Amino acid sequence: MAIAIVAIATIASVALRDTLAPTNLAMIYLGGVVAVAMRCSRWVSVTSSFLSVAAFDFFCVPPYLTFAVSDYQYVFTFAGMLVVALVISTQTARLKEHASHAAVREARTEALYRLSSKLAGETRVFEAARSAATLAEDVFGARVVIFLPEDGKLSFRRRTSDLLPVPPSEESVAQWVFDHGHKAGLRTDAHSDATALYIPLRGARETFGVLAVLPDVVSNVGNRIFAPEQQQLLEVFASQTALAIERTLSQRSAEETRVHMQTEQMRSSLLSAMSHDLRTPLASITGAASTLRTQNDRLPLETKQELLESISDEAERLGRLVGNLLDMTKFESGGVELRRDLYPLEEIVGTVLQRMEPQLEGRAVSTDLAENLPPEDLPIMVFVDDVLLGQVLWNLLENATKYTPPGTPLELAAFKEEGAVIIEVRDRGPGIPPGEEELIFEKFYRGKSKNIRGAGLGLPICRAIIQAHRGTIQALPREGGGTTFRISLPIQST
Repeated sequence: MAIAIVAIATIASVALRDTLAPTNLAMIYLGGVVAVAMRCSRWVSVTSSFLSVAAFDFFCVPPYLTFAVSDYQYVFTFAGMLVVALVISTQTARLKEHASHAAVREARTEALYRLSSKLAGETRVFEAARSAATLAEDVFGARVVIFLPEDGKLSFRRRTSDLLPVPPSEESVAQWVFDHGHKAGLRTDAHSDATALYIPLRGARETFGVLAVLPDVVSNVGNRIFAPEQQQLLEVFASQTALAIERTLSQRSAEETRVHMQTEQMRSSLLSAMSHDLRTPLASITGAASTLRTQNDRLPLETKQELLESISDEAERLGRLVGNLLDMTKFESGGVELRRDLYPLEEIVGTVLQRMEPQLEGRAVSTDLAENLPPEDLPIMVFVDDVLLGQVLWNLLENATKYTPPGTPLELAAFKEEGAVIIEVRDRGPGIPPGEEELIFEKFYRGKSKNIRGAGLGLPICRAIIQAHRGTIQALPREGGGTTFRISLPIQST
């Protein structure tokens, strides 16, 4: 190509040498040098520069067809032409080299960006390794497989591809790379007789696996991975993959630590609540029983009756506390089986209110189970487990008696709304502090109220029961002060 361009420039110069001065003909040769420099290597461009000067002297400077020069001033023309031609050829070649390097850097940056994007969304070690191996095959045009450790030792069984492009006999080579943290295998100083190149996945603290690369012998495209810049990019690939695996393991460790801390916090809360709430009724029962045993003959009948009632009340409270713990355990383990049927809501509410007469003494409790309902829709029927729904109402009313001033009224209402039966328990207490509307349904959460006995399980049990019925329960602020616990149960006929 260079010779052809010089020849074309010479033909054009010969055709114009009778019209143009020799110094102007030199510009034609310089144009040819630029054309050669843009398409060919630096050494070809330099060679074309010398050929152009020689052709210019031989064909365009009198006497023609000889290298003799009649006017020695042309020597300066030759020198200037050669310098300009060499500068043009070398600078053009340098620009081409810079452009080539920029293209390589761009391709490398794009490959690393694609790798980072793939690894950023992976949350499992094996999936991160598989994504990296797949992208490496695409970028380097070679077969790639990543081996991960198993029980502290590298294993060919735990690999990113079902196909094994390297012989199982090279597992010892991969193990050596895993143990020493240095690459080995094909075209390296260590284990050069291997069929693949093995690169360790080294993180900040340890090695997480080995990346095996096998060039594509059929197409010979994969052999480019042994170029220095490709080797460097391949090692960066391995390093980024190792960092992604390390990040995944750190996230898993952090999550396990968080769960462990939550478990310990829950355990501490449980022990704290249980130690207080179990000790108090037990101490009351023990004290009353001890008094009856030691001073039975000297106590008046009324005092004995009070002590016996105290024993009965505290034993019942202790039974409810233990029952709540057992119920919460059953709901969390899925061991509760609902026995659902159609029941009149009025019957369930009446049973609960009758059982709670001692706790509700001194309070006005109003019930309205037919709000905005025509006579044909009465009574309100609910498809529920009547025992469990009764327990929900019991817990809500008991909560209301604990957290509202003595003597304040309570309301219990029910109505139908958009395919659901709505049950509301309303009070006129201090209300729930803003931001705690959901927290009160968490296990062992007892709010900031002082001198209120309980383990913080009543409302969580209510939510578990309602959710088991595919309903919802929420705590809402009540206009004029107080709280409304709102239960929504879907209407079903069977």
